[in-house]
Amino acid sequence: MPLDEIQTELGRDRSVLTQKVAALNARYKHHSATDVMHGALREAGDIALVSSFGAESVVLLHMAAVIDRQVPVLFIDTQMLFAETLVYQQEVSERLGLKNVQVIRAAEDDVARDDPYGALRLRDTDACCTLRKTIPLQRALSGYDGWITGRKRFQAGTRAALDFFEVEDGTGRIKVNPLAHWAPEDVRAYMEENRLPRHPLVAQGYPSIGCAPCTSPVAPGEDPRAGRWRNQNKEECGIHFVDGKMVRNGDKT
Repeated sequence: MPLDEIQTELGRDRSVLTQKVAALNARYKHHSATDVMHGALREAGDIALVSSFGAESVVLLHMAAVIDRQVPVLFIDTQMLFAETLVYQQEVSERLGLKNVQVIRAAEDDVARDDPYGALRLRDTDACCTLRKTIPLQRALSGYDGWITGRKRFQAGTRAALDFFEVEDGTGRIKVNPLAHWAPEDVRAYMEENRLPRHPLVAQGYPSIGCAPCTSPVAPGEDPRAGRWRNQNKEECGIHFVDGKMVRNGDKT
């Protein structure tokens, strides 16, 4: 097929997907997070839930487990996570009865070539995130029509206008954010009402938890994500896209 015909076909597919996402957002505009989760699993095609098993991850995992314990759950093990996160991942998976948790890691050959000594983060945190998170996740998602995230509007300036459903630029997938409109108190209330286990590091001053080398405790009064890439002009790890670009280095466009 000639290049111009391929581009026309891709444009047509994106137009159809954009219309579908707009219809989903209109349909679920005033619905609950649980309704959005139901809608995603029923109407967004073959979909996976991506979870860091971090401070608030158990909320979305619980919602999914109540609906379908066979939902594919993709857990990115960067091999630089806190030991507490790895233990928590196993405990939560067992407690919620999740049947399809898939542990995603960077390819051994890629790590051996680009970060053989685990020091890449010291000179280029973006490259480290790309190697250990972005590339493995994109590979894992290649067989899915969409994915569910735990992003919320209050978490960062890059997320202030977050919708329930999005078209992920450059991939042709739907991205679903059931908790987009939730506030911190909503998260706490849901966890308390459902007696969900908390990540052990939360009690030690880690309200947002990523890789151990790039996450520090947060002081009272600080932004909850202040401990992520502290003193760096960086808000996102790069697994999310805005306008076709990985969101990182404070880029809010």
